[in-house]
Formats: sequence, C-alpha cells, structure tokens
Amino acid sequence: MKLFHLKQPLIILQLLLAMACFFTACTKKTITPITTKYNVTGGTGTTTGIDTNKADSTASFNAPTALAVDAAGNIYVADYGNNLIRKISTTGVVSTVAGNGNQGSLNGQGTSSSFNGPTGIAVDASGNIFVADNNNNQIREISAAGLVSTVAGSDSIGAVDGIGAAAYFFGPTGIAVDASDNLYVTDAGNNLIRKIVASTGAVSTIAGNGNPGAGNGKLLSSSFNNPTGIALDAGGNIYVADLLNNLIREIQPRADTIFTLAGNADTTASINGTSTAAAFYYPNSVAVDALGNVYVSEYVSNLIRKITPGGVVTTFAGSGAAGQADSTGTKATFNGPSGLAVDAAGNVYVADTYNNVIRKITPAGAVSTIAGSGIAGSINGKALSLKRHLNNLHVAHKLSSRSLSSILIKKRR
Repeated sequence: MKLFHLKQPLIILQLLLAMACFFTACTKKTITPITTKYNVTGGTGTTTGIDTNKADSTASFNAPTALAVDAAGNIYVADYGNNLIRKISTTGVVSTVAGNGNQGSLNGQGTSSSFNGPTGIAVDASGNIFVADNNNNQIREISAAGLVSTVAGSDSIGAVDGIGAAAYFFGPTGIAVDASDNLYVTDAGNNLIRKIVASTGAVSTIAGNGNPGAGNGKLLSSSFNNPTGIALDAGGNIYVADLLNNLIREIQPRADTIFTLAGNADTTASINGTSTAAAFYYPNSVAVDALGNVYVSEYVSNLIRKITPGGVVTTFAGSGAAGQADSTGTKATFNGPSGLAVDAAGNVYVADTYNNVIRKITPAGAVSTIAGSGIAGSINGKALSLKRHLNNLHVAHKLSSRSLSSILIKKRR
C-alpha cells in the first residue's frame, strides 16, 4: 500500500505529460506533405543566424543540394536543410535571397516567403530564379526584385498536366531553364520529364511513360527510374541524371528521341570508359559547359565525373573517400556532392552536401572551398573565414548515404 502511494504522484505526472503532448500534437499546424527539417549533424535543423551579416561572421549552410550561376557570376544555392535560397556574391558575401527558414509554401517578398526542401535551382538571363520546391511539389519563382510566387503545382501529389496550380508533380527535384525561359523539371516520383512554357505557365510531359525503366526511343514511350539532375546545352539538348538506372540520358526534343549518353543500367560502380562501357554510382546532378562537356556528381562515391562530347567518361575530381581536402583532381575529396553548376569560364561549382560547403573546380581540376564554415547553420556573412578550422576542413562527417537518398528518391506508395 505504501508503495502505491509512492508511485501515485509519478503516475499523475506521467498522465499530465501525456495529455499535454496529445493536445500539442492535435493543435499543431502542419504542412502537407510534412517532413522533418534535414540536418546533416543528425538534429532537426536550425534557423539561428538568418540574416546575420556581421563583418566577422562566416557563412554557414545546412545540406546545400543545388546550385545555379547567373551571367554576372553570382552563385545561388538551394539550402535544403534551412529551407532557404542563398546567394554568394562575386565579392564573397553570402546572403539570404528568399525564405524565412520554416517549412511552408508562402509567397511574398524575400524572407517573408517559405519553402519546403528546395532541391533544384536555375536562373534565367533576366536574373529571375526558379526553384524545384521538392516537398511542396511545386515550382517557385523568385523575381529579380525578390518577389516569390508559385509558377506551377499544388501541395498535392500527382502527374497531371495543366496550367499553374492545375498541374501536379511528385517530388520535382531538378530544374533547368532554356534561352526562351521555358523550364524543364525532373519529376522524380513520377519518372517523368516535364516542361513549363514561360509565356503561359502550361505544364506538359515531354518524356517518360511514368513507369520505372530505362527505355530509349520516342520521348513519350521512353522510361526513367527516379530522374534527378537536369541540364541543357546551347543546342537545346537535355541531359538527365537517371539516378536509379545509373545512367546519363540525352533528350533531343527536335528529333523526338532519347538515348543513353553514358552508363550501364546493369552496373552500379564508378568505372571510366566510353559511353555504355562506363558506369556510374547513383548519379544525381548534371551540368554542361560551353564546349559540350557534361559533368556528373555521384553522391555515394563522392566523385565528380566528366563526359566529353565524344562520350568518354573520366573522373574529373575526387578520390572516392569522404572528406573535404582541397587539392587537384583525384587528390581532392568530397562528402555527398549533390548539385553542380558551370560558369561561363568553365569553372564547375559543387554543392558538397554533407560538408555543408560550396566547392569550385577549375577547368584544370584544381578544387577549392569557396563558401561555408563546414558547420551546419544559416549564418550570412563572409563566404569564408581567413582562419578556417582544420578539423572542419579535413575530417569527414560520418553519415549514412541514406540521408541524401531520402531526399532524392521518391517512390509511389
């Protein structure tokens, strides 16, 4: 009996805590689809430091996944873990272009808007930024004046063509823009490539039959398996990182055809060679330079690969080991690279996701870190500190490849 009296206060306390948790859960406003804020350190993300721009502050990112470069050389970052769109100026200053750090789909000016897991980014010749807002299943636009709006898609999952919000996506992951400002989107969960016409906002399916596969041929009878990265060359040809097929595909819209540029769907490995004699290990992003070279990131093998116009595949940078060593070519290391962009001079920029930094590779293969402290955060300020911490630069974050897989791979339930 005495034992019961001793336990009774604890039981009452537990009941009160349970009731408090229940009412909190029932009244919490959620966003559909709801996701946990990604943080490569294993937590739930932080917005501490947003819009900090002190002279002595070093910028930080939280799982950057995609990059775009404008005509002036400014770099835009889809900062997935922070739900922000960031900018690295040509003078080496990082700022927040749009997003308040919370998961959401609010339109509005700059930091009054919100995103939910942005995974793709592109910029047109006028300075307008387009974002594949993955977990919102929407395509968003940030005007050159900083106003955020929804171009296409709703917060529901589907594969419906239509205009604006009447169109549906399932995990839009990559995005590219052509010379006429039309948008191209890898609709990963639907295994489709979609197009959005700039003048009307009309969304159409231009490649893929919706079923997982690696079929080439006519565009609408072809198949993909979780396409993620997308890029265009000067001739309007479209390149796709076909993630789960381990292929790089080329779409020629005028010829109504798609073929495998490089890779072998039966081989998951990082093998150099020519065309289908080469192999990839989950390629997730692509970028094309002015000469027609295609660059590919492999987030599991920590490599950046290069495909020449003749189809020859080589390892452009990375040793394969996880790390953040700045060096040349295969002496450098990355940790989960998942976004690529190329500037007019042929420099390749890499969103080094697990390292929380942005890297640069010159045409000669010299790799350097150009932005980020390496610590997960959302601080604005100087792209790099003059005194970078060696332990952040050279010690790889020990993470499972599942983290990026959960971002990139979309499957129908």
